[in-house]
Amino acid sequence: MKVQLDKDVAAEAVQWAARSLPLRPSLPILAGLLIQADQDSVTLSSFDYETSARITVPAAVEESGSVLVSGRLLAEIIRSLPVKPIRFSSDDQALELVCGSARFTLQLLPVADYPDLPRMPQASGSIKSDDLAKAVNQVVVAAGRDELLPVFTGVRMEFDDEQVSLLATDRYRMALKELTWRPSNPSVSAAALVPARVLSEISKSLVAGDEVTLSLSLAGSGEGLIGFEGEGVNGRRQITTRLLDGEFPKVRHLMNIANELSVRANVTELLAAVKRVALVAERNTSLSMLIGDDAVTLEASSGDQARASETVGAQVENHAGGDLALDQAGFNPHYLSDVLSVLDSPYVHLAFSGPGKPCLVTALDEIDGDPQLSYRHVIMLMRLPH
Repeated sequence: MKVQLDKDVAAEAVQWAARSLPLRPSLPILAGLLIQADQDSVTLSSFDYETSARITVPAAVEESGSVLVSGRLLAEIIRSLPVKPIRFSSDDQALELVCGSARFTLQLLPVADYPDLPRMPQASGSIKSDDLAKAVNQVVVAAGRDELLPVFTGVRMEFDDEQVSLLATDRYRMALKELTWRPSNPSVSAAALVPARVLSEISKSLVAGDEVTLSLSLAGSGEGLIGFEGEGVNGRRQITTRLLDGEFPKVRHLMNIANELSVRANVTELLAAVKRVALVAERNTSLSMLIGDDAVTLEASSGDQARASETVGAQVENHAGGDLALDQAGFNPHYLSDVLSVLDSPYVHLAFSGPGKPCLVTALDEIDGDPQLSYRHVIMLMRLPH
């Protein structure tokens, strides 16, 4: 193999493909990055038997071929090189990199031992890349991080005609985002539990183009795999991942919270206040929201060491006609900060149905407008100290 790549293109491509390499591979061969040169492009691939990543970038190919080298080492080397063209050449034993006066030689791993990368399933449809990125960012904040409970580390994607729903929960908060897509089959009806970390990577790296193509394997065609393809900053990118096993909990009904008392506030002001007051909150303690007639006051403390409070103007309305005795609510400050950070509107609507009951968070374009129900985020309230 003999190819030449622009340094910036090579660095970005290698870094992206190497990000999917396992930190502790079950087999040494899985630490390798597969480099394939053909005609006027180079494809770099990684695979860990769960998730595969491929990126194809333009290159000056003098001699085609395939090599397998240590991916993380290659990424570190290329990142350190000067901004000059990089020339790759290989024989049966090693890959040589030349960039200016710098020269590196890497021993090859046996390509024949590398597992076959999964084929991209047949395209199921496409989604606007900006819409997908925003939807993923709004939902993954509610996904779990505990690998011992893998079903909660996923995002359930539901496809029904021209609508896609993304659902995530860690049992203490839930997020639902609904958006439209262009299905290949208008009558499609399917669901997939996709690892949240993979969706996060997709939302960051496949948004240079207008659309992302989504490919979901259905019964009889390699069930249990989903693929995404789109344009990155440099080159065409593909990601496939195995779907998570297990039954995702039924959480949609929990989004139907009676709006007995509502609080409307400016997102920027409320988020800044939450972050400031949370600085003194002890681990696993609540941030208290005291609900007044035209303002909310946030309070937190760390025992006798520190206390903080801040008041933010708000529109407060008791829809229960004064019968609802709710003057304060206890939030996990990180959960409240997370949802406020991903809202794409200037105002937020908090709906309460009673003391200790979940709070529904939705977006508002105008302070007196109707809540946007395409994105709903439910937070379980914490018990307040007596």
